[in-house]
Amino acid sequence: MHAYNELYLKEVVETQGKLFEEITVYEPGIDVRHFIENYMISRTRKFIDQGQAYVCTLDAKDLWTYFCKTDNFKPICGNAIGGFTVNWIGQFYAYFQWYYNMSSKRIAELIPIDFICAAYRGLHDLDLDLAVQKVGEQIVENNMFP
Repeated sequence: MHAYNELYLKEVVETQGKLFEEITVYEPGIDVRHFIENYMISRTRKFIDQGQAYVCTLDAKDLWTYFCKTDNFKPICGNAIGGFTVNWIGQFYAYFQWYYNMSSKRIAELIPIDFICAAYRGLHDLDLDLAVQKVGEQIVENNMFP
């Protein structure tokens, strides 16, 4: 069973990809890895995991504002993740969470940002559904699912 109604899926996946990609526009100089790590374990992301309609339907800019306010997030300066990679990472994490109905916090533990950045080259040309399944299979083979 998936995490929430499939009606929200496309919007959540696209919005999270856009949020991850545009975060450097909203907050120039932000440490993108730090942001992603904190976002994935946040209350805001937990609300999306639960399919709360209000949060699931926010656009990227409003989601950023909501996250900062709800989770009292304070960005730090650091490095960006270049190109389309960060958008794809956002989409991957959102789809993985929906597909496996697992908390984003647990996903961040199982699939750390450094791993997904390294795996991007081999996975990004695949259909998102297939990429999620391939990574999920590896996690199952290593007995890492809860």
